[in-house]
Amino acid sequence: MAGNIAGHLFLYLRNEKFEMTKPQQLIKQFNLQPHPEGGYYKETYRSAEIIPVKVLDKRFKGDRNFSTAIYFLLEQGNFSAFHKIQSDECWHFYAGGSLLIHIIHINGKFETITLGNDLEKKQIFQYVVPAGCWFASEPAPDSEFSFVGCTVAPGFDFDDFELADADTLGKLYPKQKAVIKRLCR
Repeated sequence: MAGNIAGHLFLYLRNEKFEMTKPQQLIKQFNLQPHPEGGYYKETYRSAEIIPVKVLDKRFKGDRNFSTAIYFLLEQGNFSAFHKIQSDECWHFYAGGSLLIHIIHINGKFETITLGNDLEKKQIFQYVVPAGCWFASEPAPDSEFSFVGCTVAPGFDFDDFELADADTLGKLYPKQKAVIKRLCR
């Protein structure tokens, strides 16, 4: 039993130490750089293997890596602007407070997913945004920052990235006009 208590104490202290982490520490430690859609990022993985364009869907204009992964940090008051990419993107929660991911699905359905570690509040650790959906993210109102990761397959390429224009997207989805205007640059 003593070993079990010691194990729980170790996990508690480790989590407390990580919870005291601040955004500037993460930016420095992981060499995060400003991202065009907002926030900070660092590519952590790009597969060496390539998918030839001839076997990819026509929405891709060139060869793509099998997969890519990044760290992504958003501080309170900042947001990842509405954008879409041509691949599925799996979001992973790591640290900080919860993150809201706002998605406009291809069929027009709007939903907000809460990425986080508070299972009592029905937060989830991972979520996949399907290819071609418009989406934006922001720390929840009570979150100082959100530190997450994103894995993309086929791998991310800026040729597949489209940043939304608030007026154009708002006309396409008038019911979401307020959130679109707030989360576009």
